[in-house]
Amino acid sequence: MNERPATPPDPVAEPSEYQAMVLGFLDGLDVVEAYEALPARLHALVEQAGDRLRVRPSEGEWSVLEVLGHIVDGEVATAARLRWVLAEDEPPLPGYDQDRWVERQRHNEADPEMLLALLTALRRSNQALWEAASDVERARVGLHAERGPESFELLFRLAAGHGLLRLEQMQRTVEAARASRMR
Repeated sequence: MNERPATPPDPVAEPSEYQAMVLGFLDGLDVVEAYEALPARLHALVEQAGDRLRVRPSEGEWSVLEVLGHIVDGEVATAARLRWVLAEDEPPLPGYDQDRWVERQRHNEADPEMLLALLTALRRSNQALWEAASDVERARVGLHAERGPESFELLFRLAAGHGLLRLEQMQRTVEAARASRMR
């Protein structure tokens, strides 16, 4: 993978830079394999976090469980966006406030197995949609409220890269939780 920026680009203020950073997580990887493998990798990390699953590494940062909830939220949004792009002509694709979604859905209180089951089902459904789509369908475009035009293909690739971005975040959070336990 490429060198990661110290401060990731803002997805609203710097949409092209954000997309490039997220897609960089797929460098050298098969997009479908990366997409398909994520739920199992997340399950292993949830188990690794153990009783530190809900511990926030510092003020303003998400716990492992909150990151997992955010990944699920992103997959819900992706599922809708993919279907809008296939079914409508240049549909508007709404953005969402990720911090508000994590907070108001109380992801830190959620059942991790339920989140993982939902993510797995959504990913299977979205992957089946991807595999059934023709090249013409993959080129169809929606108009993202914050990032502008995004094709079906780009949306799917961004979902795969986003999962890897957040997986890396979860790994750092697990490591921080372990380090805090040793103090």
